Amino acid sequence: MVHTSTGETSYLLVYGTESVIPAEVEIPSLRIIQEAEISDAEWIRSRYEKLALIDRKRMNAVCQGQFYQNRMSRAFNKKVRPRQFAPGQLVLKRIFPHQDEAKGIFSPNCQGPYMVHRVLTGGALILIEMDGEVWPKPINSDAVKKYYA
Repeated sequence: MVHTSTGETSYLLVYGTESVIPAEVEIPSLRIIQEAEISDAEWIRSRYEKLALIDRKRMNAVCQGQFYQNRMSRAFNKKVRPRQFAPGQLVLKRIFPHQDEAKGIFSPNCQGPYMVHRVLTGGALILIEMDGEVWPKPINSDAVKKYYA
């Protein structure tokens, strides 16, 4: 804004009042405080109340977010069926679209059968091929399904 020689801004001269930016409505600047002639103690009390309100709103938002996450995980976990595998059990390994074995829409979506060699903690499996060759990498139990001969 352009200041005149007497100190008034062009906004004041046109509209009869100083302009207030939106941030000054929420967090009053020193100029607004001086114009309103608010005492320091009153301004500090008002500022403290606004900050406390912001903290309460933030805490409510955090609590609501945690409540929502807990509710969603409970709903998801109700539908999850744990897969139990044991050594010696026959399984088929799923072929995912990003793997080299995926040849197209009409190609099979599973490979195998394989035998479960070891069950690791967390549901990972070490597989062994039917010729006795042990796979070097574990595979997630979600990527296999039971084979019924």
